[in-house]
Amino acid sequence: MSTILLAGFATGVKAQSTATATTTATLITPISVTKDADMNFGQIAASGTSGTVTLGYTNNASVSGGVTSPNGGAGATTASFIVTGASTNGFSISLPTSVVLTDGTTNNLTVSDFTADLGSTSSLVDGTKTIKVGATLTVPANTAAGIYTNTGADVTNGLFVTVNYN
Repeated sequence: MSTILLAGFATGVKAQSTATATTTATLITPISVTKDADMNFGQIAASGTSGTVTLGYTNNASVSGGVTSPNGGAGATTASFIVTGASTNGFSISLPTSVVLTDGTTNNLTVSDFTADLGSTSSLVDGTKTIKVGATLTVPANTAAGIYTNTGADVTNGLFVTVNYN
C-alpha cells in the first residue's frame, strides 16, 4: 500500500519555471516645425493676359504668360521652415493644395502647386533640417494693383506645413 501511495504523490507533482523580460520604452524628442522665412513672390505686373509666377527654392521667381517682373524678380523669397526632432529620424511633410491671397477687398490671387526641397534626404541631420517651399502664383488678366496676402482676418488660409515622423 505504501508503494501505491508514493505513485499517487509522484503524479501530483508538477514542474514550474518562471522567466522575466525587461520592458523598455524609448521616448524621442517630439518633431516640430518653425517658420524661418515667409514666401514672397516679389513685385509683379499684371496685364490684359493671365500669367503665372513660379517661385523656386533659391529665391528666384520666373514669370510666364501676361505677367512681368519689372525688377527682375528682386524681393522674391522662398518660404523656409526648420524641422527639429530626434537625431537622424525620417519624416514626411504635408503642404496645402492652395492658398488664396487677398488685397483686403474682393480681389484674390491663388497660390498652388506647392513643392518642398528636402535636400538629399527626408531625414533629420543631427536633429534638424531646413525645408524650402516653392509654389506657383496664378495672376488673372487685369488684376488690380495692390498688396495681396493671406494674413489678417483669414488666418485659416495660411501656408501650413505639417511634419510627422515616418
